[in-house]
Amino acid sequence: MFLNILLSALGFAVLLKCADFFVEGASSFAKNLKIPTAVIGLTVVAFGTSAPELAISFSSRLSGNTDILYGNVIGSNIANILFILGFAVVIIPFEIENDVIKKEIPILLLITMGLSVLFLDVVFDSAVSNSLSRADGVTMILFFSIFIYYLITLLSRDKDKSAGETARYKTPKSVVVTLLGLIGIILGSNVVVENVAAFAASVGISQKIISVTIIAVGTSLPELVTTVTAAKKGENNMAIGNIVGSNIFNICVVLGLPVALLGEAATAAFGVVDMVFMLMSVVLLWIFSSTNRKLKRYEAGILISVYCAYCVYIFAQ
Repeated sequence: MFLNILLSALGFAVLLKCADFFVEGASSFAKNLKIPTAVIGLTVVAFGTSAPELAISFSSRLSGNTDILYGNVIGSNIANILFILGFAVVIIPFEIENDVIKKEIPILLLITMGLSVLFLDVVFDSAVSNSLSRADGVTMILFFSIFIYYLITLLSRDKDKSAGETARYKTPKSVVVTLLGLIGIILGSNVVVENVAAFAASVGISQKIISVTIIAVGTSLPELVTTVTAAKKGENNMAIGNIVGSNIFNICVVLGLPVALLGEAATAAFGVVDMVFMLMSVVLLWIFSSTNRKLKRYEAGILISVYCAYCVYIFAQ
């Protein structure tokens, strides 16, 4: 038990240092190629920090642990906005660009609503349990194409936005630094998740609680350290893009791909309340971002309070 705590602390230290490398490398890469940092934040950073979730989704689906499959994604998406972004804004409030408010968050809301309709079979199809079929998985991957189309239009419109900005590293070094940082983030998060989960299991915590709290927050540690690091460095587009892009990637790919490839996944542990909290998190982000185009500390406090309410609900079941 003491070893689990020690290894968790070591893994978190690796996370913090590697996140610094990752953000610097990705930012330099964008500036060298004149790619807007918003695009890098929504793609390389967002998808990279979602790598732990993707690995856990495939392993849990192959082993038949559907509660972990759903808890990993639902829990991560709720934690990303309510806890991760909330915690980051408490440390350093930052401004939100107009495109994020008018386009990126609405796309996330549309995709989250789509998942809710596809998943809640108990509500919409009078089924005995909620599930996603292979066709639902394919549908979510098609949702992802909407996001990809948006990224292409963003790239073509803002391709010269980074012109004139000084990069810390040249292109080859920025690629190496980014990859090494990402590898360190994934390895560090895995060490933290495995040891915290082992500690929780040893004291008798249920699979759903482990999946939506320990595993969800644990696999979101890359998003946390990357968001805070990016915000501190003034890379606001990368900070918010990391969260929005990760949540879209989680729904469409981290959840959609294993279901599309491996078939239907049913669960009785997740339902309407979980989906309401996930939708509520996106709506709150949209409302708070729209007020003066800035996330404030008191708004972050509300986000964290809602996350605490969700945790109370989970533990009370």
